[in-house]
Amino acid sequence: MRRIDSWVGGVPAVSGSGRTAPVYDPATGRVQAEVALSSADEVARAVTVAAEAATQWRSSSLSTRAAVLFGFRDLLASRVDEVAALVTSEHGKVPDDAAGEVARGLENVEFACGIPHLLKGGFSEQVSTGVDVHSVRQPLGVVAGITPFNFPAMVPLWMLANAIACGNSFILKPSEKDPSASLLLARLLTESGLPDGVCNVVQGDKVAVDALLDHPDVAAVSFVGSTPVARSVYTRGTAAGKRVQALGGAKNHMVVLPDAPVDLAADAAVSAAYGSAGERCMAVSVVVAVGEVAEPLIAAIAGRLSKLHIGPGTDPDAEMGPLITAGHRDQVAAYVAGAEAEGATVVVDGRRHELAGGTDGGFFLGASLLDGVRPGMRVYDEEIFGPVLSVVRAATYDEAVALVNGNPYGNGTAIFTRDGGVARRFQFDVVCGMVGVNVPIPVPVATYSFGGWKDSLFGDAHMYGPAGIDFYTRTKVVTTRWPDPSTSAVDLGFPRTR
Repeated sequence: MRRIDSWVGGVPAVSGSGRTAPVYDPATGRVQAEVALSSADEVARAVTVAAEAATQWRSSSLSTRAAVLFGFRDLLASRVDEVAALVTSEHGKVPDDAAGEVARGLENVEFACGIPHLLKGGFSEQVSTGVDVHSVRQPLGVVAGITPFNFPAMVPLWMLANAIACGNSFILKPSEKDPSASLLLARLLTESGLPDGVCNVVQGDKVAVDALLDHPDVAAVSFVGSTPVARSVYTRGTAAGKRVQALGGAKNHMVVLPDAPVDLAADAAVSAAYGSAGERCMAVSVVVAVGEVAEPLIAAIAGRLSKLHIGPGTDPDAEMGPLITAGHRDQVAAYVAGAEAEGATVVVDGRRHELAGGTDGGFFLGASLLDGVRPGMRVYDEEIFGPVLSVVRAATYDEAVALVNGNPYGNGTAIFTRDGGVARRFQFDVVCGMVGVNVPIPVPVATYSFGGWKDSLFGDAHMYGPAGIDFYTRTKVVTTRWPDPSTSAVDLGFPRTR
């Protein structure tokens, strides 16, 4: 059985905890490896190594950091297929989807390559007679990232690129369900010239997470995952005096107005709801059909689902792969059954797909489409994280916006319309962190930042982009005067600027 260990100080770190977890191939249902789960003591050792490395890395020039990141960028770009293959093998995404994940992560590395510009401070001359003031951004020290199974390459790249560029050392705790991509990223960073100990990977479960949250030498923690866990991570981390950015779950609504092109909206809904088997925090899980568009839109979506090709990543025609585990597949199927019991109409039942149910060993489930869904139903109120799209009917624009704003999640939303005035009003009215206008998955490019509102984010720091630079640095303000010694005098009054 292949064993997956940690990476500390630039070399593999074999765990002696004696605890392991299975790593499945979701397309076959077979265990393909076991990942060693670190103990709290092993996490502490990784923090010690990272702290020692941070002292030296902080002193490195910005040009040196940029050169390392440019080298990493080139190595990663040349090995996209290799990283994507690991994602497909352990997560189940089809190759094109996995490669797209790596490409979006690569954008964040390219952003961080501009660190000499991004870390520029400010300078004010003569704020008082003979006095100048300037500000500098300095790294925090050791920072950690706790990342989810659904984006085992992209989300770590959201964090580590900026963290390392800013002069911090980084400890990544990836999901134990698909841990291999994180090790390849760490190896590529070492190959690019990053000093040993600046980027470390600690494999593990809740034991490792708690150890990172409690360790006094970890200055900040970035997290992406479900809302209950995000809330717990934020609470525990901030109680320990750390900076914490914790991105939680979502229930993303796509509002379709009567004037929207039905085919365009149907294509967008299918792409956004069922890509990566719905295991995306930015997946559209609710279509709000306004007025008379409902019937033709539902028919158009259902028609497309009958043509959707589901299969393993080894199938070159596959558009959607399996879910991450058998337990998660069964949980998603239970949502469909529960919705039917609560009065929703199952227009397309993914439980009846020929690959569903695990008869061939894989964790497959077909695409499901539900109509007549209403707030209060479990399928509407909870994050499903699977290939299930609910349709809620609304009579008016105002009713549709009220649905979006009344939902406890606020990660992303979209509107489909030909009316620019209504679209502008929607982006003003809606209470949500990311908004798409005729764009179903409004994930910002790397020059902006990713983050939701309400129960989709704990803390006030969004992720990557400019917000990432802010999160991984702290500002120091320096006030300078070079006086003539002959003018020195004791003055107990509060300093004035005039």
